[in-house]
Amino acid sequence: MNIYGDRGNILTLVSRARWRGVDVEVRPAGLGPVEGLDGANLLFFGGGQDREQELVFADLEAHKTRLLRDALDREVPVLAVCGGYQLVGHYYETADGTKLPGLGLLDISTDAGESRAIGDIVLEADPELALEPTTLVGFENHSGRTHLGPGARPLGRVRAGHGNNGKDGTEGARQGSLIGTYLHGSLLPKNPHLADLVLSRALGRPLGALDDGLELAAHRRVAERTLARA
Repeated sequence: MNIYGDRGNILTLVSRARWRGVDVEVRPAGLGPVEGLDGANLLFFGGGQDREQELVFADLEAHKTRLLRDALDREVPVLAVCGGYQLVGHYYETADGTKLPGLGLLDISTDAGESRAIGDIVLEADPELALEPTTLVGFENHSGRTHLGPGARPLGRVRAGHGNNGKDGTEGARQGSLIGTYLHGSLLPKNPHLADLVLSRALGRPLGALDDGLELAAHRRVAERTLARA
């Protein structure tokens, strides 16, 4: 699924790996059986509409769930954005009230909201992630209201925007090597420090520094502008 510019996340991961001399092979996973998933170092889920999520869930359940669980057991990093985030939870409720099952990989549940949560968003990342800068920025556009169970921790706390449900101040969720979030626009180009966290986990080692002066200046400008409007 890719309707929110999620390919920008892939481009960011590939570029930041290659700039460090790391060879990268990207294998799209379409409907049906897929070869090589058991050897992947990193998995990414983009966003889609309810109809696409139904189709994708049926395919994942039939062809890929065991491989996904095996990957998480091996601590392969998985990044799930927006619709992909909802899909890896226990269930998500569509606008017409239909509850669609999720993959149950992340201890979250998503109910339908009465209105859409739309706009720029700024988070203070969970201190356990040790990100620098500590902020995450992005754009959210979702009608789901997501609640975390005891098995998941939030990606961060909302400083400006709606977040998971607009009430408890959380955004995103983490469980094991899986990170889910509503932030897109795309997420990783705006947050190179988060991209490097995911890459470091995929490679199993610390990364050498890059000159991110321009990227982080843009990140801080977006954060300042969004917080000023909050």
